[in-house]
Amino acid sequence: MTRWHRFRSDVVAYVVINGAFIVGIWALTGSGYFWPGWILAAWGMGLVLAGWDVFFRRDVTDEDIQRELRKIR
Repeated sequence: MTRWHRFRSDVVAYVVINGAFIVGIWALTGSGYFWPGWILAAWGMGLVLAGWDVFFRRDVTDEDIQRELRKIR
């Protein structure tokens, strides 16, 4: 499974679990203090980091290693 597919499935799980279950439980139990916000924020930070990994990080190549070694010498 590629990083993109894994990220996409993580986003779907985030929306389904948080949107349907966590916020749904909060709404059904009286809608007082919005405690699901803590779960949404924590899990959301994980998704942001996973998105960074998918869209912005690039793998280190042999050429990158050789270039850094030439700088040291």
